[in-house]
Amino acid sequence: MTADSAAVLASEARALTAEAVSALEVASSVAELTAARPDLLGRGSPLTGLRRRLGALAPEDRPLAGRALSEALATVESRYDARLEELRAAERRRQLEAERLDLTELPEPPQVGRLHVITQTLQRLEDVFSAMGYTVAEGPEIETEWHNFGALNFPPGHPARDMYDTLYVDHGPPGSTLLRTHTSPVQVRVMVNQPPPLYVVAPGRCYRQDTADATHMPVFHQIEGLVVDDGITLGDLAGAIETFTTAYFGPGFTSRLRPSYFPFTEPSAEFDVQRPDGTWLELGGCGVVHPSVLEVCGVDPERWSGFAFGFGIDRLAMLRYGIGDLRDLWTNDVRFLEQF
Repeated sequence: MTADSAAVLASEARALTAEAVSALEVASSVAELTAARPDLLGRGSPLTGLRRRLGALAPEDRPLAGRALSEALATVESRYDARLEELRAAERRRQLEAERLDLTELPEPPQVGRLHVITQTLQRLEDVFSAMGYTVAEGPEIETEWHNFGALNFPPGHPARDMYDTLYVDHGPPGSTLLRTHTSPVQVRVMVNQPPPLYVVAPGRCYRQDTADATHMPVFHQIEGLVVDDGITLGDLAGAIETFTTAYFGPGFTSRLRPSYFPFTEPSAEFDVQRPDGTWLELGGCGVVHPSVLEVCGVDPERWSGFAFGFGIDRLAMLRYGIGDLRDLWTNDVRFLEQF
């Protein structure tokens, strides 16, 4: 071929480019456009076929024709991509319009569920203690006698066991398995399985053989805290209780400790909360972890010390929301529950 033939090839490339772009503009859907691609840019397309004619040109003419052909292919490819995006956007708009719902004509707002007041209280307590640096620990509700009593300094026949009205499970030797009476077994499991320092709270469901009335239920919820670290004292316990009281109830509340007795703490105390009107409210029990409990759980009492506390979540919810009868929390009356 001559130099004129190279110019002719470049001219043909421009003409085929114009035809291809026109064909792209005619396509009205993504499917139609993608179906046309092989005819416009595939190996058998007229524009791509021009490559086979490059070899017939004189060596000095090939760069001019090659550039023209590359530019032509790039132009068609670029316009194809742009047209594909345009058609996809148009189809998305049509789909959104077809699926659009008119919510202004609803006769009334749909009913939406909510968390139970006990769950709300539990989550708020977890948030408060998490902000104080505690982690949340959980354990099984069906427990061994050792985790529930033995490890907590309740020897067999100890009179303090009687106050728990335990519900035993028909599993294993008689009296060896029970529904946990408190969440203290979770503290035992944490001390057995994790080395100090420990800062944990253990919320959960507990069971005792109580008759249901305005202040008692055989199933209830409790949260307990445990700290084991260097040099922990009763003063640290009082400070933690005061920090919790202010964080949960507000700056108008304060706390105090009163001497008490629990087999698993020494010294032991009840803690009360003083309301802004000056009245005191008993909230729960606490104390310094008994050295025997630390030792039986594999924690060296000469190296570590700690404190523990616990109180009822159900009662706390009743106090916070002014609920007069504990049984109302279990009736599942929507008229009652939707108030919270």
